[in-house]
Amino acid sequence: MRDVAIARHASAARPRRSLVRVALTAAVGFGLCVPAPATRAQDAMMGTVLEEPGSAGLGFVFRAESSPYRDGGVRDDFMPLYLYEGERFFLRANEAGVRVWRDDTMGLEGFVERRLEGYPEDEEPSSLDGMQVRNTGADLGARFYMTHGASRWDLSVRHDIADLSHGTEARVAYGYTMQGDRWRLQPVAQLSWRSGDLNDYYYGVSSFEALPDRAAYDAGSGWNATVGLYGKYRIFSHWSLLGGAYATKLSSQIRDSPVVDDDIQWGVMAGAAYDFGNGQVRWDDDTSPTYVKVFYGRDTGDGCHLVRIMTLQCVSLNDEDPTDIAGVHVGRPFVSRFNGWPVDLVGYVGLLYHDERGRQPDSWQVDAYMKGFYYGFPWSDRVNTRVGFGIGVSYAERVPYSEVTTQAERDRNTSKLLNYLEPSIDVSLGDIFGSKRWHDVYFGFAVSHRSGIFASSQLLGTVDGGSNYLYAYVEAAF
Repeated sequence: MRDVAIARHASAARPRRSLVRVALTAAVGFGLCVPAPATRAQDAMMGTVLEEPGSAGLGFVFRAESSPYRDGGVRDDFMPLYLYEGERFFLRANEAGVRVWRDDTMGLEGFVERRLEGYPEDEEPSSLDGMQVRNTGADLGARFYMTHGASRWDLSVRHDIADLSHGTEARVAYGYTMQGDRWRLQPVAQLSWRSGDLNDYYYGVSSFEALPDRAAYDAGSGWNATVGLYGKYRIFSHWSLLGGAYATKLSSQIRDSPVVDDDIQWGVMAGAAYDFGNGQVRWDDDTSPTYVKVFYGRDTGDGCHLVRIMTLQCVSLNDEDPTDIAGVHVGRPFVSRFNGWPVDLVGYVGLLYHDERGRQPDSWQVDAYMKGFYYGFPWSDRVNTRVGFGIGVSYAERVPYSEVTTQAERDRNTSKLLNYLEPSIDVSLGDIFGSKRWHDVYFGFAVSHRSGIFASSQLLGTVDGGSNYLYAYVEAAF
C-alpha cells in the first residue's frame, strides 16, 4: 500500500520534484511568494541584525505581500531567520556565503541564495490553472560593496544553479543607515536587470499552457526598480524588533504578461530576532572547547511525533521500512553560564548520512543549529546531566525516504531544506565511572527532527510534515 502511495505521489508530482531540487544545491551552503527585489531589501536588514562579530542569531519575520499574478491577492508568510556573521562566513535567512576579501571600506563576497519568487504549490492562483508550478529557485552569485560613512553601494550578479530558469540577474543598490543607541533605519533603493530566461520562467506562458483567455507569451529582459525602508529596534540586551516595507515597479516585460495584472508590487514585514552573542560570544576564544558528537540512529516511523517522543509516549523505532542515520556534529560554545544560570549555548554544524537500505539511493545531510543545554539538576554535582534543545536548519542532498513515504501517503509536497530541531538528554561518563579524565565525555539520546513548520513558510517549501530519527550518541569536549 505504501509503495502504491509513493508511486502515485511520484507520478502526480514529477514537476514538483524537479522544483524541490532548487533548495540550495548540496553542501555549498545554507544561506512567501516573494519577488527578487524583496530579497535584496531583506539582505539590507539581515546583514545588520547581529551586533557582535562572530555571533549567531535566530528569529522570525511575518510578511504580507501583494502577488504580481492575476487573482493572486495578498499572501501571508512566515520566514524563520537563521543568522550568523563570522570573519569568513555568513548566513542570512535565505543566503549563505563567504567573504572573499574586504577592508575598512569595501569587500567582495560569494554566496548561494534561495530565490524566493514565483508562487507556492499550495496556493496556485486561478489564473495559473494548468500551468507548471514556478516556485523557489537557487542562485550562485558574487557581490562587491563599498561603504562611505553611513552610505553603502552594492553591485551583485547571480545566476540560476537549480537548472530551472537558467536566468541571470544583476543588481545595483544604495542604502543609507541612520541609527541611535537602540534603533537603526535603512532606506534602500535598487535597480535590477533580469535576463529574458529569468523573466520568462516566472512570467512567461508556453504554447502548451496557452488558453483562449491566456495567450502564449515570451517575456524578455528588463529592469525592475525597488524602494524600501527597513528598521531594527533593540528592546532588550539580546532581543530586537524588525520591520520594513517596500514597493517595486515591475518592468514592462513582466507587467505585459497575460498572467500579471499590476505593475506595482508592495510588501511589509515585522518580526523579532535574538542575538546569542551581543558582547558575550566565546566562539573565537582559544580557550573554548570544541565539542565532537558521533551518533547512530533509526527513524521512528509515521506514528511517533516529536512531542510524543519528548514526553516518552512513543520511543519505538520503525520496524516496517527502517532506515538508519549516522553522523558527526562539531560544536563551539557561544555563551557559557548564560546570565549566570546553569545554561550553555553551543553552535553546531555537521554531516549526517542516510542509509536508506536499498529503498532509494543513500545520501548526505548538512545540519547547522544553535543548542541550549541546562545542567542545574540537584544531582548534577554527582552525575552531571544535561537536557538540551537545538534549533536551526537542515539541508538534505536527497529528500529522506521516511519523508518521501509519509508525505506521499498524505499527498503533501517535500523539500530538501527544512527547519531542524534536536531535543536531547545525556550524562557524563566520567561521573558514571568515576573518571575525572572522562568528565567531559557524554553519552545520551536525541531526536533528529526535520519539518516545514506546518506549511507556513515558502522558504521551507511550504511543507507540512517531516521526519524523526531517534539516535544514541557520544560527545566529547576537546
